[in-house]
Amino acid sequence: MQPEATISLHMSNVETIPGKSITSSLGLVTGSTVRAKHIGKDIFAGLKNIVGGELKAYTELLNESRNEALQRMMMQAHSMGANGIVNVRFATSNVAAGASELFCYGTAVIIE
Repeated sequence: MQPEATISLHMSNVETIPGKSITSSLGLVTGSTVRAKHIGKDIFAGLKNIVGGELKAYTELLNESRNEALQRMMMQAHSMGANGIVNVRFATSNVAAGASELFCYGTAVIIE
């Protein structure tokens, strides 16, 4: 499996991109990834719950998941001819025992 190309687009979590003018809206774009917890990390997380503190392994997992979902959404927008995405949002859901989906979505736009 080849690594996915890195795409760079203007993105905003509101309906505009400051300093830019939206000339065309191309529609909804999405990206998602489903990740499962590692049993060893899960045991350590259970111990950490007793004493408190950040669950760094899960923080790293969520950061990787968020970045992967964003890249997939950006690749879809790029393939549609967009150079920006507005109204970017994230959602999560459990899809199976120990596995969660991180989903992002927005509106692909052409900006000047």
